[in-house]
Parts: sequence; C-alpha cells; structure tokens
Amino acid sequence: MPLDPQDDASSAQRPAPGAPLSSQLLAVGDGHELYVESNGRADGIPAVYLHGGPGSGCQADHRRLFDPQRFHAVLFDQRGAGRSRPKGGCDANTLPHLIADMEAIRTLYGFERWLVVGGSWGSTLALAYAEAHPERVSGLVLRATFLGTRAELETAFLINLPQFYPALNEDFLGLLPESERAAPLDAYWRRILDPDPAVHAPAAKAWVETEGVLSMVTPRRTWLDRAHPTSQSALPVTPYIESHYFANDCFMRPNQLLNEAHKLAGIPGVIVQGRYDLLCPPATAHRLAALWPEAELRTVDAAGHLLYDPGIRDAVIAGITDVAARSRA
Repeated sequence: MPLDPQDDASSAQRPAPGAPLSSQLLAVGDGHELYVESNGRADGIPAVYLHGGPGSGCQADHRRLFDPQRFHAVLFDQRGAGRSRPKGGCDANTLPHLIADMEAIRTLYGFERWLVVGGSWGSTLALAYAEAHPERVSGLVLRATFLGTRAELETAFLINLPQFYPALNEDFLGLLPESERAAPLDAYWRRILDPDPAVHAPAAKAWVETEGVLSMVTPRRTWLDRAHPTSQSALPVTPYIESHYFANDCFMRPNQLLNEAHKLAGIPGVIVQGRYDLLCPPATAHRLAALWPEAELRTVDAAGHLLYDPGIRDAVIAGITDVAARSRA
C-alpha cells in the first residue's frame, strides 16, 4: 500500500552510498524492462528488497539496510515504477507478474534462496512471493504489514481518515461530486484511471496528499492544496499504479495471504510495526503473527508508517541481521 515518501530529511542528510556492484535493465516480457541492481559482496548472503506503493520505486538509501560486508542485496523497481520501463505501465502488471519477475531476478543471480525484505506494499509482495515459493525464501523481514485487502483500505481512508483528520476528510470527499461520495474509494480509483488529465490529475494529487498525511505521525500539512493545481507530468506514478491494483483487489483472492499463511511454516521472520501507523495499523501485523509461529513481532512506539520514523529503520536493520543469523544457523 501506501507510498513511502523518500524526501525525508534524515535520508537527505546522509551521504550517498557507494555505487552498486551491477545494474541493468532486465527484459521480463510483455514489453516491460525492470531496473535491477545488486549491492554488497558477490559472495555475501543473498537478499532482495521490495519497495512500497505499488509504484514508488527503490531509492539509493535502501542499500544501507544491508551490511555490505555480509550481504549480496538486490534492489529492483517493480513493473511501471522508478527506472523500469514503460514508466507507469499498467498493462501486464499484476501480482502474479511481479512474483514471476522475482523468480527471473533470483535465477539471474543464481541464488538458491534469498532473504526477502519489504515494507508496506513491499510486505504484500514479500508474503505473496513466500507463499508461492517458500522453498526459495531463507527468511522474511516485513515492515508496516499490508495484506492487500479492501478492508484495510477502507479502514485507512473511511475510518482512520475521518476520525483523526476530519477536516482533511472533508477536503478528500469534497473533491468528488455528491453522487460519488457514498463510495469514495471506487470513485477515486475510477477517476485516477480516467484517460482525461482534467479528471485524473486532481484526483491523483488529492490521493497522494491524503495518503501522505496518513503515513506521517506529524504531517507538515493536514489539508489539501486545491489552490495550486499540479500538472500530470509533475505527479508520481504511484497513485496510478495503486489505483490499478486496488481497483482489482491487488489481483488476489479474498484474504489470500492470511488463508495461505500456513505455507510460511519453517521460514524465520521479523515483523516491524509502528504503533501509530494509520495506513497499516498494528492489528494487521498481529493477525499475521498469530498464524506464523516462526515470526517475531517487534512494535516500535512513537512511530507510524514510514521507514524513517524514529526507531523503524534501526528495527528493520536489526531484523535483517537477526533473521539472516537464524536462517543460517
């Protein structure tokens, strides 16, 4: 779900990490080429990082989650995201496609198994991949667990939004005609996917801004800026790819990830959860942990959804270290 804003000040203040070991555009069929890079040491512990969104793309700072002296970590931009081509492409872009892409990348690097790390939508993809290919997963580290269900989206935008940000909720609904406010999520996704820029650009901007507020413990602004329209070219692709996925139930069966959680048996894991995450609240992580005995749920107080909230990034790094040790024991 939900994007992970990458303009956080703590990220910007750190010097750029070193260049990757390798980088390339990998053709995966259907006209898609994925940006893929590897980092660390070629003989290190195999790992892969899955970004959020869907559609947000990997950032250079994500490399720092993995000790370069211990890991051979792969980062890639999922279909339509980041540096992958075509940018924003939604054709042949489904969860099964992303799972197949991960297998193509794993095979490319010759990994028998790898440690899978993902946050928000990245946790959705990580779980779906692990349940499809448990024999290929040495361990899982998840942050801000999102199971890809409509119920979670309704909780975030139809319950948490009006309860915690009532004025913002009025702005969010106010962008829609009165006739569409009874089902605002469907209305937003329909508008964002409309080919007319006059329809989709305002809706995409409102979606991004609202989602951004829900992702932060202390947002800088809690109202929609409707006085300064944003052109389509200035908007990220995230709301478009998210709408494509969310309007199609993330291309999963109802409650698929919890119903198939038994397939995670034997896979060590750490689930990192911010106490005040309004997009992916702790109850979701708790439900998953109850069905996955090998997982340890680690809740970070005073934190919300973002990787750069206090304590979250350190907890993810510690989780990667601990799960790697358990998987090699």
